[in-house]
Amino acid sequence: MNLVDLLLGDENNQTITELSRNFNLDETQTRSAVKELIPALTRGMQKNTSDSPGLDDLLDALQKGNHGNYLDKPSSLGQEATRNDGNDILGHIFGNKQVSRDVASRASERSGISSTILKKMLPIVATLVMGQLSKKVLGGGRQAPANRGQSGGLLTSLIDSDRDGAIWDDLLGMGARAMLR
Repeated sequence: MNLVDLLLGDENNQTITELSRNFNLDETQTRSAVKELIPALTRGMQKNTSDSPGLDDLLDALQKGNHGNYLDKPSSLGQEATRNDGNDILGHIFGNKQVSRDVASRASERSGISSTILKKMLPIVATLVMGQLSKKVLGGGRQAPANRGQSGGLLTSLIDSDRDGAIWDDLLGMGARAMLR
């Protein structure tokens, strides 16, 4: 199961309802926005975790943060602290704000939702992605993974879009599609 499926699953209905309320969207629009934003986040994570230091940094962030709380307490999604945490996450994933703007613009074209709304939603969705990863990799807790290799494999399986165990082909495919547009 991939991150989109996990985040849009029945166990996160309250989260989707809260996102809808915070961004004045109906549930269908919110689900569409999440479906469009998550792939860019996972591609950024794939790129950042393709080497050992990047994977270690992500595992450390999952261990040190309280990311699982965003899914456990959806009411926190509208708080400034959540937005700030999300912007920090985006900084690590994308490196600069222009990439976030580009992601929101492309997602807007595909979803029909205003890029202004999607720019505001992106940091919140980033916190949800980290929350879901935290729950899957650490069981929602802050304990260190027993086996970093096993945790790395789980992360790869969650962000490997074609489930072939390799992330480079996913990145190359995305790059080729972007060039053909």
